[in-house]
Amino acid sequence: MSDNEEISEVKENPTASNENKSNKFFDDVIEIAESTFLTIFVVILIFTYLLHPVNILGHSMQPTLDPDDKIFMSTVAPNLSRGDIIIIDNDAAYLLDNTTGLVTKNSSDPLNECIIKRIIACGGDTINIDFQTGQLSINGKVQNEKYIKELTLKNDGAFNYPLTVPDGYYFVMGDNRNNSADSRNQYVGLIKKEQIYGKALLRYSPLSEFKIL
Repeated sequence: MSDNEEISEVKENPTASNENKSNKFFDDVIEIAESTFLTIFVVILIFTYLLHPVNILGHSMQPTLDPDDKIFMSTVAPNLSRGDIIIIDNDAAYLLDNTTGLVTKNSSDPLNECIIKRIIACGGDTINIDFQTGQLSINGKVQNEKYIKELTLKNDGAFNYPLTVPDGYYFVMGDNRNNSADSRNQYVGLIKKEQIYGKALLRYSPLSEFKIL
């Protein structure tokens, strides 16, 4: 290298470096904020339109659900079927006229509270209960109800059996058959589809009893 040759040295501009670091920091903050906002938004949507927490009161669903259990219900349950556990707005009780066989609204006050029961028969199903033996049949087939606490021996007199459930209605019962006010009772009766808040999905508390329903 000659003595006259200039040596060029590139030096880093500290001001530009600090600006780049600052821009990257703010980009990261904005990205985290956007991700957090999106997560919160999705969670709000889920709990507003899909999942709702429900606290269990009473003993009518034992042994499946105990008092103080906490469950999630889905408000989006278009295809309800036999065996599903549902949450109901018991704002009216629907019975059948013994003469015409048409659905009538009980003029007496219903329970008028939120109740949780299991769907036993859907519209078009014929349910028969032998209250002497506790045997329950759907469409002539004896049901093996492993979820119940006791056999169905309690008759609250709301209907004569066998009973064919009208379309758009459900016959529901608690799993604690002899300690449950349900469709056998004139103050509950048949459940109209519009009375159903949602379908129970899972029990999340107590955590040791976590279970998909």
